[in-house]
Amino acid sequence: MQYMLLVYWNEGEHKSATKEQKAETFAAYAAYTEALKKAGAFVAGSGLQDSSLATVVRASDDKPTVLNGPYIESKEQLGGYYIIETADLDSAIAWAARCPGAQRDTVEVRPLMVY
Repeated sequence: MQYMLLVYWNEGEHKSATKEQKAETFAAYAAYTEALKKAGAFVAGSGLQDSSLATVVRASDDKPTVLNGPYIESKEQLGGYYIIETADLDSAIAWAARCPGAQRDTVEVRPLMVY
């Protein structure tokens, strides 16, 4: 079964981190990604650029409306994601718990739809 791990964090806190703290965070995510790959669980993943760079599109009545910035204002923003393949939800939760984002921020685990 495939699951998406959605990593939410407070962009303001991460922007104010020192160069050393940012390097530590990057190294932790690199090690986590490598562990997923070695286990054969990694399908895809990426960090996301700042939510202020987001573009929101709505297409009611077949006429697109384009808005700048994030869709909602919140304390935490979606900062990245992983798509993983595991046997079951318990395994996906175990991987989410190992994610560096779960140590300081929030990781949401959601199963992908099967068509």
